[in-house]
Amino acid sequence: QVQLVESGGGLVQAGGSLRLSCAASERTFSNYAVGWFRQAPGKEREFVAGINRNGGATPYTDSTKGRFTVSRDNAKLTVYLQMNSLKPEDTAVYYCAARNWGTASRYYEYHYWGQGTQVTVSS
Repeated sequence: QVQLVESGGGLVQAGGSLRLSCAASERTFSNYAVGWFRQAPGKEREFVAGINRNGGATPYTDSTKGRFTVSRDNAKLTVYLQMNSLKPEDTAVYYCAARNWGTASRYYEYHYWGQGTQVTVSS
């Protein structure tokens, strides 16, 4: 079973940047696709970006396309989410999740989840 730990969240002003990390416990992590999701208070969990096992196929949602970049370093068992030009509406708890096959945009298609990291963007 894969355990995931997110880090890198915090408070940032609008227009700023943050890089989130998702560290895995299993050396087989390279066999998993990873998705980033976020959830703001009172809203449903939203897909942000995903990355396949080999680092390819990184679909982004329209609201983050061009601003967020997902990458992975399988040697370090870590997936990253670089977030630039942050907006107040990006404020949410950000989660990473893993699944055994290719990326997917629905939260229920992922088997393993981290505990989340808070991102707050002030205006």
